Amino acid sequence: MSERRVARVQLESPVPQLDRLFDYAVPHPLVADIAPGVRVKVPLRSAGRMMDAFVIDVVADDGSERPLSAVEAVVSPMPVLPERLYTLARRVADRAAGSVSDILRLAIPKRMVRAEKAWAAAPAPSVTEVVPAALERATAILAPYGGLSAALDAGERIAVDAPPHPHAELPRGAWADLLAAAAVHTLARGRSAVLVVPDYRDQAQLLAALGELVSPDAIVRDDSDQSGPARYAQYLRTLAPVPCIVVGRRSGVYAPAHDTGLVAIWDDGDTLLAEPLAPGVHARDAALVRQELEDSALLFAGHTRTTDVQRLVEVGYVRDIPPTRKSTPRVVLSATREGEQRQARVPSSAFAAAREALQHGPVLVQVARPGYAPSLVCADCRRPARCPHCAGPLRAARPGATPVCAWCGRSAHAWACGHCGSAKLRMASSGSERTADELGRAFPNTRVIVADGAHPVAEVDAAPALVIATRGAEPLARGGYRAVILLDGDRMLQNEALRIGEHCLRWWSNAAALAAPGAPVHLVGVAGPVARALATWTQPAYARAELLDRLPLRMPPAVRVASVDGHARSVDVLLESLREAVPDLDPMAVLGPVDTSPGPDTSTSRALVRFDYAHGRAVAEALRAAVIADALRARKSRKDRGPQPRSTLRVRLDIPEPDL
Repeated sequence: MSERRVARVQLESPVPQLDRLFDYAVPHPLVADIAPGVRVKVPLRSAGRMMDAFVIDVVADDGSERPLSAVEAVVSPMPVLPERLYTLARRVADRAAGSVSDILRLAIPKRMVRAEKAWAAAPAPSVTEVVPAALERATAILAPYGGLSAALDAGERIAVDAPPHPHAELPRGAWADLLAAAAVHTLARGRSAVLVVPDYRDQAQLLAALGELVSPDAIVRDDSDQSGPARYAQYLRTLAPVPCIVVGRRSGVYAPAHDTGLVAIWDDGDTLLAEPLAPGVHARDAALVRQELEDSALLFAGHTRTTDVQRLVEVGYVRDIPPTRKSTPRVVLSATREGEQRQARVPSSAFAAAREALQHGPVLVQVARPGYAPSLVCADCRRPARCPHCAGPLRAARPGATPVCAWCGRSAHAWACGHCGSAKLRMASSGSERTADELGRAFPNTRVIVADGAHPVAEVDAAPALVIATRGAEPLARGGYRAVILLDGDRMLQNEALRIGEHCLRWWSNAAALAAPGAPVHLVGVAGPVARALATWTQPAYARAELLDRLPLRMPPAVRVASVDGHARSVDVLLESLREAVPDLDPMAVLGPVDTSPGPDTSTSRALVRFDYAHGRAVAEALRAAVIADALRARKSRKDRGPQPRSTLRVRLDIPEPDL
């Protein structure tokens, strides 16, 4: 038998037909350096160039003496792709009909030579012991959730409603202490924990809570805010055979921590946890796949419950563990009273609550949009003011300012209404800056703070102040806000998105959770199921009702939905092959295709495929096979007839809502 060694490698390429393992001969001088997980360079004869790749396995040749290209070079002897990460990436990619290299690109940061050499020269990390006092504190935090500690030890899938109040003294939410306690409980058992949050502010709160319980050596950050060398060094720390606590954002769900015993997702309804890059896998779905592979505990926590998690609870796949004693904010549904102006933005009850609360501390006012006047209308006919160049909406930065298009950025100096010819404009809505001006005049001698995308504010002190913030940008207040007023709720609910009710309930619930215990939370001008769910703090019941409403309509997450975009002929071929590969697919599963051509010279279309979860594997395999076949046809066409358009067929599974 031949003594030749063969390396099976995964190319770092998003090209669908290259999404498989390739065999390369290992030259004798490189035998000692090539091992599973290392980066190498290999020749790709079909492309006539060198490519980066990861070694997945090294085996002895089967003795057939088949002709194999040889590995060109070893990029780094550091094994950065452990088997557990490759298995997870492969499983996630297959479920999403995507390429494993796209997942690995998210999970493994770019190599930094100096950081790698410094890590190799440094002593190996030691095991962090959780001191008894920290473990006792973590146990006390978990105690209100009866059976939660036992469920974490047993590796169950759990959904919990986080405490809806801030820390009594420090500027962070009580939810951060809950997740930190679960991670410390896991670390004390000698296993790692991976905590995934939507944004940097959530991450900062969680890091602060963990810093009070464990040594900094046990905490690993996973985010793109760090410098390249720092992030790479942190990634190498997760590869060490020593338990740790990883705190990261959506890509942190792939962190290859040693012997993972817990994966926790905070606020999975936040759109920041949905990966925009191909194959577009949500952190929640990746965590579910990871839990199956590693047999670790999986914890979903939030102030609200998404319909996706509620579906898993309803089918018994996830266990709901409520607190033994429920605590809720004091929510008041405010509306204009008889005798008040109907257009009054802040009812008298909310105004009085804010005036009273300002004597004791800060007051939060949540608004829908940033800026001064996000939308303008004709003062005479009340039709929306549109840009004469691109028909985009006009907005104003301040009173009397020249209107500017929100799309193209052009100024409309001589604007005239296209319907009635009037040149007069009227502000139809109030953004954060205009609201700050109005409330500043209503509450003289009061500090006013604006917090939005253009004016980020992380936290405020306990002194009296009016904090005007857009949804999701609310700063933390030390000890909590003395009152919270939620404005523009009716405008938020007017959005036509399928999940707008879920989103609004999440925005309002997260804002209400910033209020100090007993402080009033006024939801202005909203009635109906969403308002009742907030007032009674029964978000899981709302998610259950939403799920029941979507079931007969076959809307996600009652079913899975895939979108298919590309050349019209390629889309038609894909749909035909899908019906052949999955013959028992529902006859009404396919919506479309519809024409999406940007001009007369192109022919593109889009279709949606709705399918039950039981058909998930078969549909994903059929869609992926169709994408590969289309790419091969496009490549052959370019060879036979010269330069041709590249294949544009794109498939994305588990889109949150249909949109043709």
